[in-house]
Amino acid sequence: MNPKARQQLAEMFSLEGKVAAITGAGGVLFGAVARGLAQLGVKVACLDLRLAEARKTADEIVAGGGDAIGIELDVLNPESVSKARDAVLSHYSRADILINGAGGNHPKAITRKEDGIHFSDLTVEGIRFTFDLNIMGTIIPSMIFGKVMIRQGEGVIINTSSMSADTPLTRTPAYSSAKAGVSNFTRWLAADMAMNHSARIRVNEIRPGFFPTLQNADLIAKTPGVLTASRGSDILGGTPMKRYGKPEELIGAIVYLCSPSASFTTGASLAIDGGFGSFSGV
Repeated sequence: MNPKARQQLAEMFSLEGKVAAITGAGGVLFGAVARGLAQLGVKVACLDLRLAEARKTADEIVAGGGDAIGIELDVLNPESVSKARDAVLSHYSRADILINGAGGNHPKAITRKEDGIHFSDLTVEGIRFTFDLNIMGTIIPSMIFGKVMIRQGEGVIINTSSMSADTPLTRTPAYSSAKAGVSNFTRWLAADMAMNHSARIRVNEIRPGFFPTLQNADLIAKTPGVLTASRGSDILGGTPMKRYGKPEELIGAIVYLCSPSASFTTGASLAIDGGFGSFSGV
């Protein structure tokens, strides 16, 4: 490949100097995403409800030679999100990328047949918490940071759905339904931004499969591929690649969706699931 072609290819995927605000950046998955993007020259605002964890991720990035700040953020509180947005703009003057990584489930929104807990035994509070965290926790930051992108005339929003959005998992009726809502919202917002604001504001989503996190530690061990429960065996049995995902395996998909190479990609969903969503189990 000649030097000019190599340079053009590098520019297609370059995120050098971009500013990314990442919710849930104090966690396992999106902490890894924050660190990965920083290594590519992205300036990262690490946003998390747990300020200490947000700052920890930011400090790790800075220690590695990157540019990052840690900011407290409650994705369900518009005032908190607005305050975080203002902090990002004060420090970096713009926001090119929003990654909605915050999400999760609630113990009282999970059925457990072995413990005699069925759908009718779940609590409204647990279900509402799960819906709010996943749907409103995506919508509110998108509204508030989206205004910045509209003023800029460009930007990228990446939402986090799940492979359970299309085919719901057993035990998680609220989580699966909420993630289906995230997918629908992603497509709606992609069309709205392109038609009513700017075609240079793109909205896409990733659909992770099973990755080890603190939230699912009761199902899978900290080391990918090691089982701690029978459900873990079911997960691997339904995953053609026969292993769990590694946090850093989210980065490539996100880099593509945020980069100039995806300039004609909006309203899309990219599965990162080891083939889970493509396999019927037989």
